[in-house]
Amino acid sequence: MITSAELSVEALRAHLGSSLVGQQLYLFGELPSTNAALRDLARKGAVEGTVVVADAQTAGRGRFDRPWYSPPGVNLYVSVLFRPTFHQREAMRFSFIASLALTDALAGLGLSPAIKWPNDVLLAGKKVAGAFVECASRGDEIDFVILGMGVNVNVEVAVLREALGSAGLYATSIREIAGSEVDRNVLGAAYLGRLGAWAARYRADGAEPILTAWRNRDIVTGCRIEARGTADAVMGRALGVDGLGHLVLEASPRRRVTVFSHQIRIVE
Repeated sequence: MITSAELSVEALRAHLGSSLVGQQLYLFGELPSTNAALRDLARKGAVEGTVVVADAQTAGRGRFDRPWYSPPGVNLYVSVLFRPTFHQREAMRFSFIASLALTDALAGLGLSPAIKWPNDVLLAGKKVAGAFVECASRGDEIDFVILGMGVNVNVEVAVLREALGSAGLYATSIREIAGSEVDRNVLGAAYLGRLGAWAARYRADGAEPILTAWRNRDIVTGCRIEARGTADAVMGRALGVDGLGHLVLEASPRRRVTVFSHQIRIVE
C-alpha cells in the first residue's frame, strides 16, 4: 500500500492558520472512531471548533451505521465539534458545510468535485468522501453537533475494492483521480479552514448562502432516483432540497415526497 506523509499537529497547524476550527486539535494514531472520541470530549465541555483526527479507525461508521473502511497511513478521518444555538431541525442543512468545505479543498487541488445528497463527495462520478452528522440536544435545542468526515486520500483503488466488495466499484480516491499522492496535512488543513469559514458564514448570514452553494454543486437534482429507508423505498425525480435540507422527490405528477434520512441511488 502506498503511504503518504505522516500526519502531525504541527503540520496541520502550519497550513491551517487562524480559524475557529482547530484551535484545540487532537491527533491519534488509532481510534475506534473520531466521532466517538469527540463525543466524549464534548460531554466533558470541549469548546466549539475542537477537532479530533486519527491516522486509522477500527470502528469508523457512516450513515445507517455502516462501517467506514479506515486503514492507517493513507486517508483522512476527522471530526469537528460545533455548539450552535439553532433548533435541532436545522441540523441537516447546517451539516452541508462539511461537503461544501471538502469540495472547496478539492477544487484547490485543481479537481472537479460534486455533492450527492446529503453529504457524499464525488470525483469522476465515484464516492471519495462522506460526512456524518451527530447531534446531542436538550429538548428542542441543540447542545452540540459533530461533523465527521472520512476521505479516501491515497488509498489504492484495488485495495478499496478488495475491502468493500461490490460497493468498491462506486468508490475512488483523490490520488487515483489526481494522478499523484496528496499531502494529508495540506488537505486536512484546507478542509478545516474552509469548514470554519462556512460555519462563520452560516452564523452571520443564515442558511440561505449555504443552501445556494450546496445546490450549485449538487448532482442529484433532476435525476430519477430510488430512495430507500429502513423499510420503505420510493422512486421519483429529484426536485432539489427544501429549506431544511431535505430532499424532495416527484414520485408522480400529483405526488411529492420529502426524503429525510434515506439512502439514495441515481437510476437515470
